[in-house]
Amino acid sequence: MKDESLQYLHGVGPKRAAVLASLGIHTIHDLFYYFPRNYLDRSHVTKIKDLRRLLFTDHDITVVGKVVAMDTVRGRGGSARFVLVLNDETGSLDCVFFGGIQWFQKMFRVGEVLAVSGRPAMYGGRIQFVHPEFDRLSLDEEEEGEVDWSNALNTGAIIPQYRSTEGARRVRLDSRGLRRIIKRALGEKLHVIDETLSKSILEKHELVDARHALRSIHFPQGWNDLDRARRRLKFDELFYLQLLLAYRKREVKLEQQGVSFVVKSKLARQLVDSLPFELTKAQKKVIREIASDMSSPRPMNRLLQGDVGSGKTIVALIAMLIAIENGYQTAFMAPTEILSEQHFHTLRNFLKAIPVNVRLLIGGQRQRLRKDILEDVKRGSAQLVVGTHALIQEQVTFNQLGLVVIDEQHRFGVLQRAVLREKALKSSLRPVHPDVLVMTATPIPRSLAMTVYGDLDVSIINEMPEHRKPIRTILRFDSQREEVYEFVRQEVAKGRQAYIVYPLIEESEKLDLQAATKNFQRLRDEIFSDLDIELIHGRMSPDAKDEIMSDFKLGKINILVATTVIEVGIDVPNATVMVIENAERFGLAQLHQLRGRVGRGSEQSYCILVAKEKILSAALARPPSSEAAFAEEVERKKAEARLKTILKTIDGFKIAEVDLKLRGPGEFFGTKQSGLPELQIANITTDGEILSVARKEAFHLVADDPQLRRKENQSVRKHFLERYKNQLALVKTG
Repeated sequence: MKDESLQYLHGVGPKRAAVLASLGIHTIHDLFYYFPRNYLDRSHVTKIKDLRRLLFTDHDITVVGKVVAMDTVRGRGGSARFVLVLNDETGSLDCVFFGGIQWFQKMFRVGEVLAVSGRPAMYGGRIQFVHPEFDRLSLDEEEEGEVDWSNALNTGAIIPQYRSTEGARRVRLDSRGLRRIIKRALGEKLHVIDETLSKSILEKHELVDARHALRSIHFPQGWNDLDRARRRLKFDELFYLQLLLAYRKREVKLEQQGVSFVVKSKLARQLVDSLPFELTKAQKKVIREIASDMSSPRPMNRLLQGDVGSGKTIVALIAMLIAIENGYQTAFMAPTEILSEQHFHTLRNFLKAIPVNVRLLIGGQRQRLRKDILEDVKRGSAQLVVGTHALIQEQVTFNQLGLVVIDEQHRFGVLQRAVLREKALKSSLRPVHPDVLVMTATPIPRSLAMTVYGDLDVSIINEMPEHRKPIRTILRFDSQREEVYEFVRQEVAKGRQAYIVYPLIEESEKLDLQAATKNFQRLRDEIFSDLDIELIHGRMSPDAKDEIMSDFKLGKINILVATTVIEVGIDVPNATVMVIENAERFGLAQLHQLRGRVGRGSEQSYCILVAKEKILSAALARPPSSEAAFAEEVERKKAEARLKTILKTIDGFKIAEVDLKLRGPGEFFGTKQSGLPELQIANITTDGEILSVARKEAFHLVADDPQLRRKENQSVRKHFLERYKNQLALVKTG
């Protein structure tokens, strides 16, 4: 059986089974789906005489020769190494092994033929491989000395490389050991693997069968064979992920009872008429889409995307006023206290002439105030409740919750969204699922949206208010900091305000970063001693942060020194300069969000990135000499790419595409929070074509055969229920 323990597989045993379990490999199925992290092409054999011209190559080279000598050599300080001398008809090669010498002494014998793979180097005037991979070979005399590769695991073909750990290597489960076990398991157990796709899907998309794909992903017969195996297994992963999303969307659209709101709202009209600006065409379009959803008896499940400053909040408020006028409460959840406070003040300001009771619920509030808010929420007299995770705490009880708005959705998980849904169901006199509107100012690339938010309807505000001028983004280096300060002073002299943002609160010995606290003192006492300057950071109390932000908004503070606590939500139209220190250390999305804190008024605004000169230096003249140096160079190149991107465009979607490529999907968007299975082989950054095809196929299948009862879909149904039962439980919580 595919779910049987690995302990009884030949060559494993209890100790190795425990180590494999630490790698997430518990069963035969897990072993087959433990995919190689990389491949080495050892299908070509090189003559020993040609190795000199291949010194310092960056890939392994394979040589075949006869063992002519073996010796243990003692070095200075008593260290020892095992040296095996290999000959072919063109020359000789030293294969050097350190450690495990007694094992190597027993491992080889003079006269046998080996294939060895490694990177050639010179030592003492001789060519050598250090710790090469090797295979024992026999020679077929009838083929005039040609090599028989039939039993080779480590050379003579495209060789898989597997992720391992120090603990695994101690029990010889390095990449070589894993190859041996997987090769044996494929020969003995591959028959237990069932097909997971229907015959019609396989034929329609020209996909190889599951067993062929698994055999070839580990031990391909060639690069084309490997490509076909990869395509099949990627399709598999993406198809079942999209199948989950299709069921989640179906659950909301067809099976959940929602609220059918009357969307013609006097309160919403009063709000729009009171605004000092005209709504953009994009805002009006999105409002129509939301109103259409809210009028339906099925719950809304919509994602609202809009770049920083595009006007998402006013759109959400119009939706909330519709719900409130229908007699329902609304909840507005934000990821941080400072953002919740910002939304609370913004919403109250918009509603100052409209009779709506807005309450703020966050952690750290005084007990008497908190008790009053909770009672207000429970009675239903709190019509619009703004808050953080505090909204989903057990003691919070709503009276009649009809609409949930979640800001910066990517910072929340699907389970947190589910808790708010449950509160709505428990609060209602007649149980209904609330409408849900999730918002993000982090533009989401299409491939990621199809994955993380594939169950949501999507609205996009792709237009900025007319009075906004594009922000000018400028790069300056450490040596030009005084010029930057002089520019800030000039803007303040015009009556404007500025931010100066640092990545850390306190100095770090490990990272050469400017620290907000230390630099604030210098800026206050030396550089801008004649101006009003304050510091804000995440470790301050809510009251202290409120007071500083209020003073900054009122113009009492000229320059606000901050950490990334101001990354989202802070809205001060008079602020026209954003200085970002150590800009090379910030992520692309962070840089874009910080830039969006200015440019919110009618005046020209500027974002000045201050970075180290070496970030944009030329590439290294020679390869890095160590892993640490290599990692440093990789980070430098990524930082360079981030800075060049943010300088080149203000388009959030273009920025998001680059960010996704630089960081990868998991890191980009915390996809683990989505409640969806993690991808093992597919990559939504590069596999967009397969993703689109798999999505179309999955959604069509659910529409055509919702219960997967037809005979041709039994293999899909069986695999889906076996492998995705944990995620299926989350379908109802989406």
